[in-house]
Amino acid sequence: MSAVTIRAEAKKLLALSLESGAVSAERVGAVLAALSKSRPAHTLRPLLRAYLANVRRELARSEARIEHAGPLSASESDAIAAHFTKALGRKVSPVLRRNDALLGGFRVRVGDDVTDLTASLRLANLAKSLS
Repeated sequence: MSAVTIRAEAKKLLALSLESGAVSAERVGAVLAALSKSRPAHTLRPLLRAYLANVRRELARSEARIEHAGPLSASESDAIAAHFTKALGRKVSPVLRRNDALLGGFRVRVGDDVTDLTASLRLANLAKSLS
């Protein structure tokens, strides 16, 4: 099987794994069960790797990973997630991670998109503008 064929098939498997636009654990289990019955195990490795990468990417698209320096309340994180849910047109849930290196503010990553509202970025931009 070529790499292009594997990627295309993994994409189809991901589509089968979605329920209402989100990855469903039950559907992923059904896809894996069907694959294990239909193909020899030694041929599955490249397809399963591509499928796993697609599932991880899809899961990352539904999480707002919020890095914050100071305390962040549940209502604030929910408001940030609601903002991204509205902006992106799909359900996004908050996942918090404390990062004291940010000095202040927060950084949000949804899939491949990063919104950086940290004090360290603002200070770096100020230093660039003064030099």
